[in-house]
Amino acid sequence: MAGAIASAMLFVLPVFAQDSRLSLADRVSLLEQRAQNKDQSGVAMVNQLQQMQSQLQQMQGQIEELQHQLQQLQDKSKDQYIDLDSRVGRLEAASKTGAAPASGSSAPATAGSATAPGAAATAAAAAGSAAAPAAKAPPAGNGKPLSAADNAAAQAAYDAAFKTLRGGDYVGASRDFRKFIEQYPDHPLTPNAFYWLGESYYVTTNYQVALQAFQHLLSQFPQSEKAPDALLKVGYCQYELKQVPAAKATLESVVSKYPSSKAASLAKERLSRIQTTAG
Repeated sequence: MAGAIASAMLFVLPVFAQDSRLSLADRVSLLEQRAQNKDQSGVAMVNQLQQMQSQLQQMQGQIEELQHQLQQLQDKSKDQYIDLDSRVGRLEAASKTGAAPASGSSAPATAGSATAPGAAATAAAAAGSAAAPAAKAPPAGNGKPLSAADNAAAQAAYDAAFKTLRGGDYVGASRDFRKFIEQYPDHPLTPNAFYWLGESYYVTTNYQVALQAFQHLLSQFPQSEKAPDALLKVGYCQYELKQVPAAKATLESVVSKYPSSKAASLAKERLSRIQTTAG
């Protein structure tokens, strides 16, 4: 019996040892496979990290470009506001000194009028005094002189549109100035209305429509006191519309036609900036 057990043990032990060795080998293989998988996962994570870093750098570059564009728009808007504010300020200063009313009604008469009503006549018409009929009232669109009441209404409509512009409501101002032009196409204030209509569009970066308003002023009222400023703004609009050669030619025309005007000084400044940008 003892011999049989001993014989059985001699047979089982090698088989058990062989199974143990195979199990150990499998375990080592499994560990190696796991290590390899971890290495692959690590490589994948590194690749993903590098890809994310690349995307982050691209996003940072885009953010910087957007910030630069935003700064340019802010600077442009600031320049436009300063320009408009300075012009309104000059009109107010002229009003305080008695040179012209705040609404800018010192514009000369149109070619169809013999003389333009002065500031006193305009004020008298607005007040409805008896002296108003003695002054040459501006003709209406049908060529007939305006009555004192109509002239006062025209002045009030212009003043209201100008007040809207000063208040920063450029959309409302453009609407009011268009209405004034439609109602009083031959009024002495019509050239000014065209100018401020163009300004209301220019400030809101609607350069194409602003250009049309300024050009209409120049073609219909070339002798207006607003002609130098309107020609200057034509050059500004052309530049904003990427019509650089035309803008330079227009600005140079401002300098040559109105050498002693404020518009000529501003034209020189803009020409210098264009030259610097081009260089």
